[in-house]
Amino acid sequence: MQTINEIQDEIIEEFSAFEDWMDKYALLIELGNSLPEFDEKYKTENNLIEGCQSRVWLHADYRDGVVSYQAWSDAVIVKGIVSLLIKVLSGHTPQEIIETPLYFIERIGLMEHLSPTRSNGLTAMLKQMGLYAVAFKMKSDK
Repeated sequence: MQTINEIQDEIIEEFSAFEDWMDKYALLIELGNSLPEFDEKYKTENNLIEGCQSRVWLHADYRDGVVSYQAWSDAVIVKGIVSLLIKVLSGHTPQEIIETPLYFIERIGLMEHLSPTRSNGLTAMLKQMGLYAVAFKMKSDK
């Protein structure tokens, strides 16, 4: 099993293969298109992320000590962003998710190439994923 940092390093390497941001956007769109289908039963108001310009649903499960995330968006770039977050964070313990800084976002230049509303949405998605991890950790510590 890869660590969160190993996955981040792979993503940085993958994005560094492209100089032009149009190519990086194309990669994001490709990643978004590979997002697994999202069960319609999770498209609820509770799973909708506040602060996103696009509609983004996020669902998390906690099984066998690890968190797994599922998400869906109606915007292709956002689907790509959320697929990166899922790739990095899913399958790890709440403790790992809480303690590991996500440096890949800055290293691939994602924040600086997103509109302010998309940046806010990315921040909102990260916050919600972190909150799930904290909640699962608190539940498992009992």
